[in-house]
Amino acid sequence: MHEARPIIALDFADKASIAQFLSHFPANEALFVKVGMELFYQEGPEIVHWLKSQGHDIFLDLKLHDIPNTVEKAMTGLAKLGVKITNVHAAGGIEMMRAAKKGLINGAKDCSHVPQLIAVTQLTSTSEAQMQQEQRIPGKLIDSVVSYAQNALAAGLDGVVCSALEAKLIHQATNEAFICLTPGIRPNQSQVGDQKRVVTPAKARELSANMIVVGRPITQAADPYQAYLKIKEEWNDHSL
Repeated sequence: MHEARPIIALDFADKASIAQFLSHFPANEALFVKVGMELFYQEGPEIVHWLKSQGHDIFLDLKLHDIPNTVEKAMTGLAKLGVKITNVHAAGGIEMMRAAKKGLINGAKDCSHVPQLIAVTQLTSTSEAQMQQEQRIPGKLIDSVVSYAQNALAAGLDGVVCSALEAKLIHQATNEAFICLTPGIRPNQSQVGDQKRVVTPAKARELSANMIVVGRPITQAADPYQAYLKIKEEWNDHSL
C-alpha cells in the first residue's frame, strides 16, 4: 500500500500552536498528522478528538514499551480514540506486541475500525555505532531492524517504523503488505537536524517505503502549505 499523503509530525507543545500552524492550510484539506508524546502529554486525548473533528487522520506516536499487561490495558483505552495508526517499541518483545494488538482489538469493539499497529525498530536518530556501544547489540544495524520487523510480523502487527533505507530488506524478510512507515524524510537542501538515517521523499518511494513522516521541513517552513504540496508531489511523482 502507498499512503499518498505525507504524515505531518505535529511536534508542537500545545493546541494553540497547532491551530496556528493549520491555519496555513485550506479548511477542507484532510491531512494525515502525527501526534507524538510532546503534544499528547500536554493536551491529552482531547487533542486527538479535536483533530479528528477537523477531518484529519491521526498517527498516534506514543511508542508504548512496558510489561504486556500494562501495554494491553493502555491500548484498550487508546483504541477508543479512533486513530488510524499507533505504535509500540519492538524491543518490548513478541509477547508485549501481541498484548498491544489484543488491547486494540478489545478497545475498538464499539468503534468503526481497529487502528493499525506498528512497531518501532531502531530510531532514525540512532547510528550503528550507538546501537553497538550503547545498546550492546553487536553486528549491523540493519540486522537488528530486520529482526525486530520479523518479531512484529510474528506478533500480528501491521508493520514497523524504520528508516526508508531499510524498507526493501524488511519487505523481503516479511511481505509486501507489511507497512514500512518512515520518518527521517528531508527534501534536498534541508537541514538533517538530529536524524541520522535520512532520505528524500523521492528516494523513500524508490526504496519501497509505504508512508513517510515529515516534520520540520513543513512545520518550520515559511509557507507550510506550499512546502507540504512540494513534498507530496515528490513523494507521489513516479517520473522522478
